[in-house]
Amino acid sequence: MSVRLTDDGRVELHGACPSADAETLLAYLSEAKRTVDWRTCDTAHAAVVQVLVVSRAELLGPPLGAFLRQFVEPALKAQ
Repeated sequence: MSVRLTDDGRVELHGACPSADAETLLAYLSEAKRTVDWRTCDTAHAAVVQVLVVSRAELLGPPLGAFLRQFVEPALKAQ
């Protein structure tokens, strides 16, 4: 799985995050205010990005993937 909860309470997105990971990400972000570390995230399905948009979680980045870095990250920061 590409979504993982760390011992210190951060959520890590790693590699390619498929749509199935959106539910897990939403559960983690619904439990508590958490920081999302996506520095090793190469791609993310639109469902995962939607969870990030709605949650307004703090992001540690930039993400690894060029598309996420060029288009998604600026859009999330503009919220």
